[in-house]
Amino acid sequence: MRREIWRHFDFLLFGSVVILCIFGIVMIRSAIAGSESLAGLVQSQTIYVVIGIVIILATAMLDYHYWASLTNIMYIGTVFLLLVVFVIGTVSFGSARWISTGLVNIQPSEIGKIVIILVLAEYFNRHQDDPHNLRWLGISFALTFGMVVWVLLQPNLSTSIVIFVIWFALLWLSGLSPKYLAIFVGVALFGAIVTFPFLANYQQQRVITFLFPDQNARYGNSYNIEQALIAIGEGGLFGQGYGHSSQVQLRFLKVRQTDFIFSAMASEFGFVGTVLIVALLIFVVLRCFRAARLANDLFGSLIAYGFGMLIFFQMAVNIGVNLKVMPVTGLTLPFISYGGSSLISLVFGIGLVESVIIRRKPLDF
Repeated sequence: MRREIWRHFDFLLFGSVVILCIFGIVMIRSAIAGSESLAGLVQSQTIYVVIGIVIILATAMLDYHYWASLTNIMYIGTVFLLLVVFVIGTVSFGSARWISTGLVNIQPSEIGKIVIILVLAEYFNRHQDDPHNLRWLGISFALTFGMVVWVLLQPNLSTSIVIFVIWFALLWLSGLSPKYLAIFVGVALFGAIVTFPFLANYQQQRVITFLFPDQNARYGNSYNIEQALIAIGEGGLFGQGYGHSSQVQLRFLKVRQTDFIFSAMASEFGFVGTVLIVALLIFVVLRCFRAARLANDLFGSLIAYGFGMLIFFQMAVNIGVNLKVMPVTGLTLPFISYGGSSLISLVFGIGLVESVIIRRKPLDF
C-alpha cells in the first residue's frame, strides 16, 4: 500500500508548494527590514512551514473519504470557534479575528475556508442524484451562510467573499442549472448594495477610495496602495536586488510581510521574478484541477476543485489589490505571505488534494 501511495503521489505539486513556502520565508526575512518588533516572524514562519510539510504528508496518507464522516463535527466546531472570537478575540486592524492561546494566534475564519469546502463537497456528493432545484440550492446556501454570518460580524468581509466564491464554484461544478444563474447574480448584487451601509467604516472607505480616488492623496486610506505602486514601479524588469528595495528597507511600504508582500517581491525581483512566482502559483492551481479530473468520485473532485479555486481567487485578489485594480481586501498571497493559520490551512488542503490524486482512477496511467 505504501508503495502504491508514493507511486501516485504528486511530487510536482508537493515540490512547488515547498518552493513557494521557502521563498515566502526568504521574502519575509527581507520584508521585516530590521524591525525589532517583526524580528521573530522569520523563525515563526519557518516552524509553520516545517509543520506544514508534515501535515501534507500525513494528510495525503489518510484516505480523504474519512473526512466525509467528520463534516458535521468540523462545521459545528468551526462555528463555535468563530463565536469564541467575539468573547476573547484579539482585535487587529479594526476587527477581532484571532484567538490568542499564549503560544500562537488562531484565526478561525481561515479554518472556515477549509471546512466549508469539505462540508459542501460532502453535501453535493450525497445529493448528486437529487433534483438540482431551489431546495437543493437553498440548503447549500444555508450551510454556507451559517458560517459566513459569523465571519461577517468580526467584521471580515474579504474572507466572507472567499467563502461565497467557493460556494458558487462548487455549486456550478455540481450542476447548477443556468436558469438559476440570473437569480444568483441578482441576489449577489442586491446583497452587496444592501450590505454596504452596515460595513465597518474602514471597509466603506476602502471601497469609496477605490471607486473615487483622490489623485492628490498620499496619506490616510490611499497611503498603503500608493506605496505599493511605487514599490512595483521601482522594481523594473529585474528588480533592485534582494534586500535592496528602498521602499521595503526604509519601511515606506507597510504590512509588507502580509497584504503587500507582492509589491515587496516586485520591487526586489522585478517583473521577471514576479512572473516566475505567479507562474508557480498557477501551476499549483492547475495540479489541483488535474487531481479533480482524475478523482474517483464527486467528493474528491470537489475537494480538489475547491482548493484550486481558493488558491487562485486569493492569489488573484491579492495581486489585484497590489496593482490597484481592486479595493484593498486584506487577503494574503498564498504560501508566501506571513501567517500561521493561513499557511496551515492551505497545506492541509494540499494534503487533501494529494490524498485524492493518490486514490485516483486505477485505469489512469
